[in-house]
Amino acid sequence: MRFVGTIEAKTDAKGRAFLPATFRKELQAAGKLTMMLRKDIFEPCLVLYPESVWNERVDTLSRRLSIWNRAHQRIMRQFMSDVEEVSLDANGRFLIPKRYLEMAGINTDIKFIGTGATIEIWSGENTQEPFLSPDEFGQALEDVMGQENPLSANTLENIIR
Repeated sequence: MRFVGTIEAKTDAKGRAFLPATFRKELQAAGKLTMMLRKDIFEPCLVLYPESVWNERVDTLSRRLSIWNRAHQRIMRQFMSDVEEVSLDANGRFLIPKRYLEMAGINTDIKFIGTGATIEIWSGENTQEPFLSPDEFGQALEDVMGQENPLSANTLENIIR
């Protein structure tokens, strides 16, 4: 599954939202209709995880933590306790519980942002931009992707000369 794009939407008075059709099709094609919802660890948004992706993330975290370490237990407890299972109704809607709406500062307007394996839900009124500036994005990609290439730009320039 690969969720991509940004889609603006609204929640109703009960906190229900329609999962955008493009995202719904991805879930249905994979036979996954159950999702896990939790507040993002770093950003003021919510994250929808298809159940299989959630299970992979929990397994990865579990492998890194020891049940015999108090700090590790607290990390796992906090990560697992603040999650909600959500399912789509016949109309493609799901309920965002009130406490999650409050955590993300969501009133009515929302933005769904596909982030590959997950879907972020941002407040449409959020003034904090969830993206880097074009220059910051270019630099960040260069920093991250340049690490895969064993030749630095300077080394490559010296070889070409």
